[in-house]
Amino acid sequence: MLSLIGIFIIIIGFILKIDTLAIVVIAGIATGFVGGLDFNEILTKLGEAFVANRYMTLFIITLPVIGLMERYGLKERAAWLIGQLKNAKADGVLSIYLAFRLVMAALSIRMSGHVQFGRPLVLPMAEGATRSKYKEVTENDLESIKGLTAAAENYGNFFGQNLFIGASGVMLIVGTLTELGIPVDEKQGPTTIALYTLPIALLALIIGIIQFRLNEKRRKRMHEALESKGGK
Repeated sequence: MLSLIGIFIIIIGFILKIDTLAIVVIAGIATGFVGGLDFNEILTKLGEAFVANRYMTLFIITLPVIGLMERYGLKERAAWLIGQLKNAKADGVLSIYLAFRLVMAALSIRMSGHVQFGRPLVLPMAEGATRSKYKEVTENDLESIKGLTAAAENYGNFFGQNLFIGASGVMLIVGTLTELGIPVDEKQGPTTIALYTLPIALLALIIGIIQFRLNEKRRKRMHEALESKGGK
């Protein structure tokens, strides 16, 4: 029962709204003592865990950077830039981003997803294109664009990641096939799997473009209906 003391400390800390990092460290130290570790061993374990997950720490560091960039006008400048382009539409912005995201996934270049790229850059550009095209942008328009931006990121990341022969998903497939007794060439196997992924990625691109286009047409009809009512 004492081995669960760390969970108890975390629960109490969250209830009292004490600093999260301090509570987690205290819970880890307490659990280590209960488990029979001395203080040096506990510090060693904490250090090893930190080093093993250092890339997560780098991810967290990027969040305040993105926050500062947004604070000083990143979203506004992105929206202004796309608004300067004639005939720019949200579906075009999202289609280009989806294609770009698939290519980056195939090259194993991390875009950091929704928080660092989609929300501060792609979303304002799609919103800016919509605002430059229509006189008034409704709340439904904005919510629809938010959802489609997230969809573009998800499609590109999910269906494009296995285009890279060294991706973890490809290695998982190779390992699973080997365990099932299906012979897979160590050199050509990952390449073959990546090639089989290509049609699916292209299909995801086509379906995504169609989805974005249909939503744009629906948005256009809605605004035309609103303008006709306003004219009457």
